[in-house]
Amino acid sequence: MPAVFVNAHRFHDYLTELLEITDTFWFKGLWFTNSEILLTSDPANVHYILSKNFPNFTKGPEFKKIFDILGDGIFNAESESWKNQRRTVMSLINHHKFQKFVATISQNKVEEGLIPVLENAAKMGKEVDMQELFQRFTFDSACIMVLGHDPASLCIDLPHLPYEKAFADAEEALLYRHILPETYWKLEKWLQVGKEKKLSEAKDTLDQFLMHCISLKRQKVKSMDQISEHENEDFAFLTSYMKAVEENGDAPDHISDNVWKDTMLNLIFAGKDTISAALTWFFWLLSTNPIEEKKIREEIMTNLQVNEKGKWKFSNTEELKKLVYLHGALCESLRLFPPVALQHKAPIKPDILPSGHQIKPNMKTVLSFYSMGRMVSIWGKDSLQFKPKRWISEQGRIKHEPSFKFTAFNAGPRSCLGKEMTFIQMKIVAASIINRFQFQVVEGHAIAPSDSVVLHMKHGMKVTVSKLLDES
Repeated sequence: MPAVFVNAHRFHDYLTELLEITDTFWFKGLWFTNSEILLTSDPANVHYILSKNFPNFTKGPEFKKIFDILGDGIFNAESESWKNQRRTVMSLINHHKFQKFVATISQNKVEEGLIPVLENAAKMGKEVDMQELFQRFTFDSACIMVLGHDPASLCIDLPHLPYEKAFADAEEALLYRHILPETYWKLEKWLQVGKEKKLSEAKDTLDQFLMHCISLKRQKVKSMDQISEHENEDFAFLTSYMKAVEENGDAPDHISDNVWKDTMLNLIFAGKDTISAALTWFFWLLSTNPIEEKKIREEIMTNLQVNEKGKWKFSNTEELKKLVYLHGALCESLRLFPPVALQHKAPIKPDILPSGHQIKPNMKTVLSFYSMGRMVSIWGKDSLQFKPKRWISEQGRIKHEPSFKFTAFNAGPRSCLGKEMTFIQMKIVAASIINRFQFQVVEGHAIAPSDSVVLHMKHGMKVTVSKLLDES
């Protein structure tokens, strides 16, 4: 327990150091805290928990306590509720019109938001925080995709938006709930101090924002009754969800605002900070590996329709499949810095893991995906090196790695539904700006993982921006 408090500011790296010694171990807190956790980075255990014996490993009662801000949405849902929500989300995500909708939104937000901000920074010689820009990019994109509402947070003025910051405050508090005794954070919650006070304020802020958007969408869906399908180009999740409910014989008005709020918050949470964190670490890795960055830039220039000024306009997802080296580089970044660094499970019945560890019902079991990406035993002696080519076969295709080894998108029945959308968005961002701009991390700026349930950079990513091509 003392070591946890001392190393709480570097929790992920501290946990990795312990798991390098032994890939599965018990953590036992002081007797009055009633804390007993099994932590593992053993692929055999991960495969067993997430896939082979999936029915016995639920989120557990502790998970819903920790993530109470997500209500009854898909992340907290179990059994039939989870199956129903997943089935509906999957049908919407797999619709070809929605995939095109996502790509178009991403490209528009890059062209109208991200590139103008970067051009202004290059022109004015200003430092910018790439993590903040990517967070605004994914926040705007996720809100358009999920709610059909553009907060317009990504613009040259970079306006302060309290509901965007609320996500970061919530995610930081949620990590501390994982590592501190329940009695400690519940006391903070009761007293309304520290991280728990910020979490309560964040929840109120997000509730107000979502309820406003849901109210507007209800009115819009009603007004669409007389509009034919080919005239309606709104494929946002909230609109599609409401239509799916109607098709199943119910009316959106019969579903409480809290249900809609929980559903939409979960979807925004899934698509916002995970992708922004992945992009931030990816561009940092490129800035520290210029040879790899050059290879990706050459691949973009060779395989896409890029004009003499370095500009590229997205036309279809098929052309993105030509960017094999970029895909490998993104996988390598996700291996080293998985946006969701930890997974939390608990068995329904007593069980024995492949490692031989016996676990009791409802025992908190934590899987460290961050640690797994750095294990010599899993990835070899060069596990800490950024090597995109490890993902490319001799035939020039992307190598498949089993999900219980490459865990960035989870594994088993709860694997990430938005995996393909994630790669589409990240490739559009990369292809749009890598051949236009060069980023240099500000000298002396510290880079380290944040203390958050999503793996952000603790101090952001401050860079100077220069243009590669003169577009005058």
